[in-house]
Parts: sequence; C-alpha cells; structure tokens
Amino acid sequence: MQMTWKRGGLVAVVLFLIGYFISVWWSVEPEPLTPQQLNSSTGKNVVGYATTTSLILTVETLLDKNGGWLSNDIMPPSLFMDNMPAFEFGAIEQARDLALVMRKEFSRSQSQSTADKDLLAAHSKLNIEHTSWLVPSAEGEYRDAIKLLKLYRARIADPNTPDAQFYARADNLNEWLKEIQKRLGSMSQRLSASVGQERLNTDLAGEAEASQSTPNLSSQQIKTGWWQIDDVFYETRGATWALLNFMKAIEVDFADVLKKKNAEVSLQQIIRELEETQQPVWSPMILNGSGFGIVANHSLVMANYISRANAAVIDLTNLLTQG
Repeated sequence: MQMTWKRGGLVAVVLFLIGYFISVWWSVEPEPLTPQQLNSSTGKNVVGYATTTSLILTVETLLDKNGGWLSNDIMPPSLFMDNMPAFEFGAIEQARDLALVMRKEFSRSQSQSTADKDLLAAHSKLNIEHTSWLVPSAEGEYRDAIKLLKLYRARIADPNTPDAQFYARADNLNEWLKEIQKRLGSMSQRLSASVGQERLNTDLAGEAEASQSTPNLSSQQIKTGWWQIDDVFYETRGATWALLNFMKAIEVDFADVLKKKNAEVSLQQIIRELEETQQPVWSPMILNGSGFGIVANHSLVMANYISRANAAVIDLTNLLTQG
C-alpha cells in the first residue's frame, strides 16, 4: 500500500511538472507583426492592403500561436491559465474595433453607401463570445472571419471589382482614433486602480445643464481586485500588441494623408509608446507595490505608457481635424 502511494505521488508530481512547462510554453507572447503591402500593376501601393492584412495576420497569430486559442479550453493545463486568455481577449477586442470601423468607415465613401458584404459578415463572426467552445466554437468563427477578410482583400486589390474599396481619408481615420482613445483611457484607469485611489465624480463636468439618469457619489474609492490585477495587465498587453500591429499598417495605408497633415511624427510617437508596452516581463508574477514603495508596480508602469500613447493619439486626432 505504501509503495502504491509513493508511485501515485510520483505520477502526480510528474504530471504537474509536465503541465507547468506546457503552460509556460503556451504563455509565450507573439512578437509584433511587420506590415505588408502590395503594389498594383501601375506600381502604386494598393490602399487598404496593409491594414486588412494586419487584421488577418493578427487573428491568425492568435489562433496559431503556441497552444492555439486558449480562452475556451476546458481541459488542463489551459483551464488553470489566465494570463494568455486575458492577452487573447485584449487583442480580439482591438480586432473587433478595427473590423467595425472598416465596415462602417474605411470601406464606405459616404453615409448613404452600403456596407461591404464580406466585412459585414467578418465583423459578425469576430463578435462571437471568445470563450465559446461547443457549436459554434470561437476558433471556427474566427477562421471564417479570416476567410471573409481575405476575400475582401482580394477584391480591393483587383482593379476589375470597383465595388470593393478602402478609402484612406483623414475623417475615416479619425473615427477609428476616437475608438482608440476610449479604449486606452479605460485601460489606463483600470491599471491605475491597482493601488486604489479616491476619484472625484467628473461625469457632468464641462456642461452646466447636463444631467444623468441616477445620481452618483461625489467621490468614490476605486481599486482593482487582487485576483484581477494580472488579468488587467495581460489584457492590456494583448490590446496594445494588436494595436501596435494595426498602427504600423495604418502608417502604410494612410501615408499620403499623414504627410499632407504633417502628422507622420505623431503616429510614430504612438508606435514608439506601444512598443514600450511589449517589453519583456522578467518578474515571474505581476507585482503590485505602492506608487513609490520598495516593490515595483507593473500596472502603474504600463499605465504610464498607455497614457502617453493616448496623449499622442489625441494630438494626432487634432492634426487630422485641422484643415
């Protein structure tokens, strides 16, 4: 009996170690992508090819990285992993935002024009719950979205199909940047709340006659739960990884617009700040020290980069709005 217990304990230890090393391997984050472009028969860059390809490759990378898509796994070791699923969620949220803007803005010449059928279907596929594992599965729907995006990409690259277009205009780009501002602002607030802080209510600031449905407290204590700190951090890592891929592609497709507005440097500053968010994390766990304490606070460091990126996005939006 004692021998049986020893063997059972040894098997449990071996299985634990195997599961641990697999989870470490599956937690390796993908590298930022390099933008791709395609020249037409006239030698000019096909507008929209880089952005569409970046969206395709970003989703493909999430599906084909080590371990594949982990957010909907119901078996160990991925069942006990939370960092990479949080990374995946942050990245897929950015992919959904870009797909939505491509459907509503980039592919339409004016408000009365119809939405592209492939982009419409692709956006719908990307919006499936990222934890769905049965029928339909998240992976299956995302694969279908990739196929539809490739069809759209082929159509905009074909001069014989003028019904498919990608319009690189300042007003279109601004619509996406407004969504980015909201996302980055939310990320910064959630990261900063890792140490807890009292925040004043500014919901109605700036307009004397403004009102809201129900009254709020004049101030309240905001603090991210201890068990959620690493999830918020890695969700932000995933979101900024995807956003970095998209910004590099935007730099290619909107090169003429940015040059006309003298805004190339502003976009490059955004890219630089986003690159800083992808620095290696050498600590085995996300530390949550106080603001000026002995132990580092990784969330506050990340919040700093996010805030600077958001400030650069606001500057870029202002430049694009100017005539």
